[in-house]
Amino acid sequence: MKLYDLTQPLSVQTPPWPTYHPLQVMYFKRLAPNGANGQLITTSNHVGTHLDGELHFCTHGRDIASLPLDFLYGPAVVVDLSDIAEDYGIYTSKDIEERVEVKEGDILIINTGYHKYAWYEPEADEVRYMVKHPGPTREFAEWCIKKKIKWIGVDCGSADHPMNTKIREWMPTQAKEADKFLKEKYGKGLDELFPPEDYQLMHILLFPKGIIHAENLGGEIDRFKNKRTTVGCFPWRFVGGESSICRIVAFEEE
Repeated sequence: MKLYDLTQPLSVQTPPWPTYHPLQVMYFKRLAPNGANGQLITTSNHVGTHLDGELHFCTHGRDIASLPLDFLYGPAVVVDLSDIAEDYGIYTSKDIEERVEVKEGDILIINTGYHKYAWYEPEADEVRYMVKHPGPTREFAEWCIKKKIKWIGVDCGSADHPMNTKIREWMPTQAKEADKFLKEKYGKGLDELFPPEDYQLMHILLFPKGIIHAENLGGEIDRFKNKRTTVGCFPWRFVGGESSICRIVAFEEE
């Protein structure tokens, strides 16, 4: 059995989701004179590779501790969309199914290629990574429900299109840029593609149905080019946790 790490490194340099508390690490003991190193860590749950739980957007949803291991681990398919991904682009269920066979109940890992802009990469670009990555519309979310996808993993800042999040409001210059691009490419602007009733639908529509997702994947994800594998997500056994920093691993038989 060979293991592949699909997790991004975690550091105080890792940007959190905008407005969320970043990871901070403080030594409260040192080897000299205390005889041991000890660290105090403060962080939000939405820093680096993390699993968004149902409770993040659903009051009656399960906490992280309630997710069984056979939900977090199982048959998966990794789809590589890096050949079509572009700033503010939209991916669809057709894009997925043209590249891989997705079975009912699969874990779906989406490689947009935008992990190459993550904070630790040579081409690091925080604005491009968080604000310009591609994402889906309602069509894709409804397909996930129909396919009974177990959970989703994405290699960018959000499973939603960035312009279907608060980023659209926080970054007006980029929102205008996105609106122009989308009208030219798809014949529809932000208001048509992402109306108010569809706001953050990958979270708000799917979480009450038990379809959650992990964000900020990376690591060795490029080793998987449109293929089936087995994937495990390992968050804290976090009672009351709405989400959790996690480790995501692909398991391959040698």
